[in-house]
Amino acid sequence: MAYAAERLPGEEKKGLGGRLSRFLSKGPLHVLLIGLALFWLTPSFGLLITSFRTAADNSESGWWTVFTEPRQLTLEPYKKILANDGLITAIFNTIKITLPASVLVVLIAALAAYAFSWMEFKGREWFFLFVVTLIVVPLQMALIPVARIFGIVNIFGTVTAAIVFHIAFGLPFAIFLLRNFFIGLPHELLEAARIDGASEWQIFARIVLPLGMPAIASLLIFQFLWTWNDLLVGLVFAGENPPITVFIQQQLRQFGANLEVIAPGAFLSMILPLIVFFAFQRYFVQGLLAGSVK
Repeated sequence: MAYAAERLPGEEKKGLGGRLSRFLSKGPLHVLLIGLALFWLTPSFGLLITSFRTAADNSESGWWTVFTEPRQLTLEPYKKILANDGLITAIFNTIKITLPASVLVVLIAALAAYAFSWMEFKGREWFFLFVVTLIVVPLQMALIPVARIFGIVNIFGTVTAAIVFHIAFGLPFAIFLLRNFFIGLPHELLEAARIDGASEWQIFARIVLPLGMPAIASLLIFQFLWTWNDLLVGLVFAGENPPITVFIQQQLRQFGANLEVIAPGAFLSMILPLIVFFAFQRYFVQGLLAGSVK
């Protein structure tokens, strides 16, 4: 004899009906989130459409008219922009600034964070407190003093100056972030490695770095985006080697000037950061959620 299984209290409904019921119960929330996402993405979508329109079309009408006149879309702006030596040089300058500034910040911060977390030395807490206080120092306060120092050592106006400045101002937050993550690693695991004869460098390279990869990847994404999208530091220190943000800013000498260069150039500048984000997305999410559940 077959007996119908009784549904336990609180048991979720299964099947198509249950899924439909759950979806309808959260319908207003889904509509709100979709609306916010569309509102947030509208400027980027408009920039994309604008980058595929000619200067004449952009001066005559808004980008939304492309829905009624799709013939406005053309690849000519991208053909012209890829033939623009100034933009190509600016992209390479941005890469030359961003990659070293991001990798070195993560590497140096990881070493310092490990020392502040698991190595005993005199004045450790005071040194870490000093590093934390540097986070609140406004970047603008250091522009003139650092510019004078760079002038004395003869690197002002070079890519090296921009890299050094980004590293100096990226390290305090990076050390603070990684130290708070590293100090939550199991103490017993590191002690067991020391008992087995592992050196501090071996513990750092073989245990701390692999376990800290979510936080390191999150920091790498943040530092990469901050440096890539920077305008002020590149404008002040890069000189004759402007990054892409400075190149685009130089096209805005008057309203609407060089829009056929600005729109595709701005959209091209978004591609590499998006690639980096999606490449490290899994680690990025893990890093954000790290420590949220004990």
